[in-house]
Amino acid sequence: MTIAVNPQLHPALVLNADYRPLSYYPLSLWSWQDAIKAVFLDRVNIVSEYDAAVSSPSFKMKLPSVVSLKEYIKPQRNPAFTRFNVFLRDGFTCQYCGCEDDLTFDHLIPRSKGGQTTWDNIITACSPCNLRKGGKLLVDTPLQINRKPWIPTVYDLHNAGRRFPPNFLHESWMDYLYWDAPLEP
Repeated sequence: MTIAVNPQLHPALVLNADYRPLSYYPLSLWSWQDAIKAVFLDRVNIVSEYDAAVSSPSFKMKLPSVVSLKEYIKPQRNPAFTRFNVFLRDGFTCQYCGCEDDLTFDHLIPRSKGGQTTWDNIITACSPCNLRKGGKLLVDTPLQINRKPWIPTVYDLHNAGRRFPPNFLHESWMDYLYWDAPLEP
């Protein structure tokens, strides 16, 4: 196949069968190769296309910009515990000083004192604050947390993530995303 334009610039937004993105964080995107493969395997419907195309001597196809699954996948009720999701829950800010640089995990009850890596024991902290706290309990330091950790729902993370849209949003995706919607309190 020859490629008319740079295909790396043409990811496909993947929607569930109900036309909602499979995930917002990270945004459910497939490479153009994966999207075309899914089309040929009859697993997706093409909802929207780019102007760019791929072709061979006997075949030409526009690159899909939005695809929807033919079979509905039930969304997760509880978000995965990941570094990104903890940072998202905490607004990508240090929960001690509010800075947004050099972010790390901090165990409120240090692992050395039996603390576990769980939603309610981890907060986002910048490296200087994390080093200042070290392996001590919070009560043994001058630090105070801005917001206690909690176990977020998928809705909590979706709502928080609306403040941090991806760097690239193709115009054909906008009907399926809600970054232009007003934030709920």
